[in-house]
Amino acid sequence: MVAGVCYGVVGNNLPSASDVVQLYRSKGITGMRIYFPDSNALKALSGSGINLIIDTGNDQLGNLAASASNAAAWVKDNIQAYQGLTIKYITVGNEVSGSDTQLILPAMKNVNAALSSVGLGGIKVSTAVQSGVTAGFPPSRGTFSASGGSHMPPIAQYLASTGAPLLANIYPYFSYKGDTTNIRLDYALFTAPATVVHDDASGKDYQNLFDALVDTMYSALESAGAGSVGIVVSESGWPSAGDPVATAGNAQTYNQNLIDHVGKGTPKRPGTIETYIFAMFNENNKTGLETERHFGLFNPDKSPAYPIRF
Repeated sequence: MVAGVCYGVVGNNLPSASDVVQLYRSKGITGMRIYFPDSNALKALSGSGINLIIDTGNDQLGNLAASASNAAAWVKDNIQAYQGLTIKYITVGNEVSGSDTQLILPAMKNVNAALSSVGLGGIKVSTAVQSGVTAGFPPSRGTFSASGGSHMPPIAQYLASTGAPLLANIYPYFSYKGDTTNIRLDYALFTAPATVVHDDASGKDYQNLFDALVDTMYSALESAGAGSVGIVVSESGWPSAGDPVATAGNAQTYNQNLIDHVGKGTPKRPGTIETYIFAMFNENNKTGLETERHFGLFNPDKSPAYPIRF
């Protein structure tokens, strides 16, 4: 069972927050990720029982890293100000790159301290990363890469000390698009009929790319001395339009198979993987490639983009 669905609001035709919460509840979706402390959403979520991931927003990293008092003010205005919420994680930065990566750890420490000081230490503080922070193949050889993930070992060790998971955005779609020569489409879509990758070092067999990406991240955590840290898949999905493999059929196949798969875990870590599908709606104001506007499970009028069973 998938833990939740990401609720992005980069569109000019989306339903009201209260309608969105009602749609989650009517579909039995028990978790939500939001990308900033959206007051409309947080008010609508009060008393809903929906488990929440709240992102600080990357624009807040400098502010939160600068001082404990800034973090305390942020927690007061964006967390304590709302009642009746079930907040699981606060995400300090989403796929942060460049020099801003140096802000993640001090910001996480300040937010953690701010939460603890007001009795909210049960909310876990983490950051969300993409697969580019890792390098290595097969999955047992995963490490944090020198190019994109050199900031990660201290963050991983800090997560181990707090008991928080690492949030990882896992996209077989993007891995496939980046290397169609070596990656099979059926391996990316969970439809390969048999083992595709045998990991000689671990003896594990991989029939889908999702498991391989997650286990590469687990190996990277182990290589950083943080093998106790769990992984929450904070985004995964497949677009339904915008390029030749971005079809409603492939998106339905991927997301339905993802929902049906994550209860089993990976070869390295059997058991349920807490996973959030990206995204609830097709968001027409997203920039970049056309596919970016077609990751939704639902259209803005709340009709399904394609049939899906939660």
